[in-house]
Order: sequence, then C-alpha cells, then structure tokens
Amino acid sequence: MHTRPLGRTGFSVTPICVGTSALGSFPSQYGYEVNDEQALTTLDAVLKGPFNFIDTSNEYGNGGDSERRIGRAIAAHGGLPAGFLLATKVDPRPGSADFSGERVRASVAESLERLGLDRLPLVYLHDPEKISFEEGMSEGGPVRALVRLREDGIIGHLGVAGGPVDLMLAYVKTGLFEVVISHNRYTLIDQSAGPLIEETERRAIGFVNAAPFGGGMLVQGPERQLNYCYAPATPRTLERARAMQAICREHGVPLAAAALQFSLRDSRIASTIVGMSDPRRLEQSLSLATHRIPEALWAQLEPLVAEGRTGVT
Repeated sequence: MHTRPLGRTGFSVTPICVGTSALGSFPSQYGYEVNDEQALTTLDAVLKGPFNFIDTSNEYGNGGDSERRIGRAIAAHGGLPAGFLLATKVDPRPGSADFSGERVRASVAESLERLGLDRLPLVYLHDPEKISFEEGMSEGGPVRALVRLREDGIIGHLGVAGGPVDLMLAYVKTGLFEVVISHNRYTLIDQSAGPLIEETERRAIGFVNAAPFGGGMLVQGPERQLNYCYAPATPRTLERARAMQAICREHGVPLAAAALQFSLRDSRIASTIVGMSDPRRLEQSLSLATHRIPEALWAQLEPLVAEGRTGVT
C-alpha cells in the first residue's frame, strides 16, 4: 500500500495499522480465544504483508501476551522488516490504579523485554482518563517519565491514546506529543473527534483512528451486534446503522467497507487501526479498503453520518 506521513515523526505508515489487542487473547471482550499458534501465524503474515504499522500495548492479553507474541514473531524474522513501525503503550500496573512515573518506567522495561528490543520507536500514554490531567502532568507522573525516557533515547517518539476528546485536546496542547490515537470517536456513527483531528492537523501531529467499526456494529451489522463501543446502542443509533446498511446494500457495498473507507478517505488521518487475529483478516481488510464505493453512496449517507458530529445520539 502507499504510505502517509505520521505527523512530524519522520515515519511513513500505511493507511491501515494492524491492531493486536485480540492477539493477546481477550475472550471477555471479543468472545473468543487466540492461542499461540494462531497468533504467531497471523503475525508471520503481518510481517510479510502489505501493512507496515503495528499497534500493541503493555496491557493487551494475559500478562502482556500480545507484546510477548509479537516479540517471538520479530525474533523468528530476524528483526522487524525494513520500513516497519511498531508502537506500544504504557499502562497502569495490572489490577491497580498505579499510573505513576515509576510505573511508566516499569511498563516500558516490560515492553522492551517482551518485544526483544533495546529501544521503542513510538510509545503512547494509554487511556489517560484513568487519572486526572493534573495527575498525568505532575512532576512524578506518567508524562514527565515518558519525556525523560525520550530524552534518554529509550523512546523515540511520544503519543497519547484515549477516548474523551476534551482530555485528549488538553494533552495535545501541552506540545509534548507527536502522535494521537482516538478510538470510537470518528466513525460513520460518531464523529465527535472532529475538533481533535483539526487540532492535530494544525500542530502537524500524526492522527491515528482506532475502532472504525465501533466495536463491531459496523462490520457485523446492527442485526447481529446491538452494542456500539462495547455498550448497548441507543434506539436512534441502531436506527441510523440500519438505514446506513440499507443504503450500502442498494449499491452492493458491504457496510464494513463504507465504515473503513470513511476513515481511510480522510487525508487528515495518517492511519486507521484494524484489529487482526487471523491471517485471513489481512486480505479481508485490504478487500474492504479497496472496494469501489460510488460518490452517490457517500451523498446518501451524509445526512445520517452528520448526526454524529457531536457524538452518539
């Protein structure tokens, strides 16, 4: 695939980023388990495939299994292929609310060991809504620790990955972050991340869009998946999703293709994270990304999409 610049980091990334949350095996969230063999087969396909951007986190899986499996796959390949970018995230100590600077340093050390690397090219502060902005920015807090790790050369670039748009804007305006991940806030259903995207573009910060399918509704369809963003959808959300699906069917376009391309077609978005826990997902994602969608379909979807500019209704 062609690549896009990731803000001012100097990295060029494919418009699709491989999400690896499910590769750590998260049955409570995804409803299925992923064993070592399936995970490593998937990662082998990823490292040989068309996408050059992989996203993971310290907390994905049982005891960091996502990172550990990625590390095994990288070792089997003799290192990351040329041009690949691997990003991870720092998280609180499992089972606790400890998001201190000390915990951040430990999280980074754990990630380095699991991934088999001596330097992390891109690390995000993950879900900062778990603490207050003041705690996040305090002298002994996580942000100061990340900045020092960057100054020491252990981290290449800093990002922030979370949900609440106002909180994300506050972190962006500190000027300390070079990449932002927003999840479930820029989809066919909800575009409340609009102000955040505008601010990152103004500051030449790379914007990465996660969860373009809203946690499953926009790929499985509103008949099968009644949740949006992992919570029961409102009647109006279900109504809008069903109407969108009906329009897509009229044009012979999968709802999932429209959902993914809604993100891909926005030039302000450097990359869109798509979760992959099976080798077939690479080809399926590429097929959805390249499915021809007529402009007439986008025009018909626009009134339904527009309702989400201020959030889920």
